[in-house]
Amino acid sequence: MPKHAASTADSYKWWALSCTSLGMLLVATNSGTLIIALPDLERALGTSLLELVWVILAYMISSTVLVLTAGRLSDLFGRKQAFVAAFVIFGLASLGAGFATGGTSLIIWRIIQGVGGAFIFANGPALVTDAFPKERLGFAMGTNAMVAAVGLILGPVLGGALVAISWQWVFWFNVPLTIIGAVWSAVVLRELAVRDAQRGLDIAGTLTFVVGLTGLVYAISRGGLESWTEMPVVVGFILAAILLPLFVLIERHGRAPMLDLSIFANRLFAAATGAAFINGLSRFALMFIFVFYYQGAQGDDPITAGLKLAPMAIGMLISSPLAGVWADRHGSRALAAGGMLVTAAGLALMTTMEPQSSYWESGTWLALVGIGSGMFNSPNTAAMMGTVPADRRGVASGARTVLQNTGAVISIAFVMAAVTNGIPKPVLFKIFSGLATGLSDAQLRPFIENMHNALWVLAVISLIGAGVSMMRPKHVKGQADDYNVADDVEEAILEEVRAVP
Repeated sequence: MPKHAASTADSYKWWALSCTSLGMLLVATNSGTLIIALPDLERALGTSLLELVWVILAYMISSTVLVLTAGRLSDLFGRKQAFVAAFVIFGLASLGAGFATGGTSLIIWRIIQGVGGAFIFANGPALVTDAFPKERLGFAMGTNAMVAAVGLILGPVLGGALVAISWQWVFWFNVPLTIIGAVWSAVVLRELAVRDAQRGLDIAGTLTFVVGLTGLVYAISRGGLESWTEMPVVVGFILAAILLPLFVLIERHGRAPMLDLSIFANRLFAAATGAAFINGLSRFALMFIFVFYYQGAQGDDPITAGLKLAPMAIGMLISSPLAGVWADRHGSRALAAGGMLVTAAGLALMTTMEPQSSYWESGTWLALVGIGSGMFNSPNTAAMMGTVPADRRGVASGARTVLQNTGAVISIAFVMAAVTNGIPKPVLFKIFSGLATGLSDAQLRPFIENMHNALWVLAVISLIGAGVSMMRPKHVKGQADDYNVADDVEEAILEEVRAVP
């Protein structure tokens, strides 16, 4: 390669990383700002508790269901255009959400926002993998994770400050970020990947997955609040039981499936995506729990609660880039499993917390979970993305995200059902509206016990995740990490077979 071309290629990877990092910053900050504002949203819009939860879940389901379709469209028509469009859609939806007059309209805008999020999730890791050489991929993924961690730190604090002005600004602050992101990506990104020649979209698969997953999550979230025998809850479970297995059958036999099951023939990819699902299931609901623990049980204001949430993101900020560099040199299997074990320990220790517990306890355990998450995420993502050919990275990135986000959606629905079980509605309203300062310890006791039970379940799930992480083949420098990601799938599988001890 000529020196000029090599220099240009070397500099481009940093420009591409700046675009994907801005996307990660946007979605991470948005998540934190909104979740800290939930009690204020409930008071300002008069939402029911179920609507309040679905303000979070609607975005997550939308982005989860569509991320594979977004990856597929990006593989077909180009990742640059898709990434620019993602910023535009996200910005317009954020603007509309700020004008919402009730829970239903806000949920609709959140669904549209999830469409933009799906294209960011699907294309960010793929663009990074296109731009970076394989020996630097862990560092690049770690940098994106580090930026996301910064967003998670800023989000709750920024959300508390914005809510003090008006809840609308929790959404409107996204608009300038999306404008910058769209313009910057349009200027600097390039199309490096060969577009997939296999045309077509999997409409049947998309519909069965969206209805099946929505039915499952709705049944879990409503069943915990109301009754497990209510007709909508029963119908939701029936839809999930029928449509989710049907989705797998459709994907196995479709000409252009939404979820290409052939990529799971790679043992490393299959085990890493399974671990990503479990990681989402075990960890994602933590911020949801702690927002209501701090603002409800401990009576903190939004800014204080936002500051108290920071240790988890700081732990991720410290461990993510270090874990990425370590994985580039020594492999990712043991590191990913160790991260899940650290997360499990942090979750188990959280079960010692009471309403009067000092902050050093909850802050320490949050930091421990953050460190474990950082140890797991960047090595696991880099290992997964490095095993697929360049023209399939959009779909591979989508598969990773859809499984992790599906775990996260189910996590929130489960935790919601668990922590509200058996608690009188007036007490629940005060806890979830941040107005629980007048409640006695006896009134708060059922909430705390339910929280402990939920945390124990999440800790056990993390232990299972550590075991799944160890099921994949040994992935070390000189073996699987030396695999050229432009090679075909068959060669990737052969390399992984050779890497087995």
